[in-house]
Amino acid sequence: MERTGDPCSGAMRYPSARILIFAKAPVPGQVKTRLIPALGAAGAADLASELLDGLVRRIARARVAPLELWCAPDRAHPLFHRLAASAGVELHVQRGGDLGERLGSAAADALTRANAVLLVGADIPELDDAYCARALGSLESVETVIGPAEDGGYVLLGLKAPAPALFRHMPWGSDRVGRITRQRIERLGWRCSVLPALWDLDRPADLLRYRRLDAEPVDGEPARGSGRDPARGWGDA
Repeated sequence: MERTGDPCSGAMRYPSARILIFAKAPVPGQVKTRLIPALGAAGAADLASELLDGLVRRIARARVAPLELWCAPDRAHPLFHRLAASAGVELHVQRGGDLGERLGSAAADALTRANAVLLVGADIPELDDAYCARALGSLESVETVIGPAEDGGYVLLGLKAPAPALFRHMPWGSDRVGRITRQRIERLGWRCSVLPALWDLDRPADLLRYRRLDAEPVDGEPARGSGRDPARGWGDA
């Protein structure tokens, strides 16, 4: 674990919870590979960096709950250390073989120091502090909460106890992940709150949607993006 700073002031709304963000190091050629034909390897890596930075910034400034960044393959990438310094996130290393093992292991680890955890991906442009706060509020009265993804997976999973059965032998990347997860939650006898569906940025068709979002101001603030020309996008697009 590494935590190098906590620049925000004010009390956390859910200090006993943790928000776990899962991210791969944005190394060209190793992230957002389905977007490389549109953006190039460097452009896809830049996009991954932008998405992660934006997500951390949106959630950290609202002081919803302590943030943990679960990094792969390790914590060495400079972006991870910048986020630890600027947003006060704790850095951890993902452990396990497939995605299910890594999610289950991180959840079990975090639940040794928290009474509730949210597992979220780094590539959800519309996931924000209000969505996370709604999820944590739901966990006050139910055992789990799920934020569906429009493609059939999920963008958020909230737990109050370890649940290895939710992650084993899952067809990750398919449109069945969300449905199977909810079926397994039912078999555990747990109550589940379902949030509104969000979308993740994973395919070339998602880029235009993101560019439109990128150009829209939020709550009177500048657009979410980094000032790139939305018509040009990233890299060699």
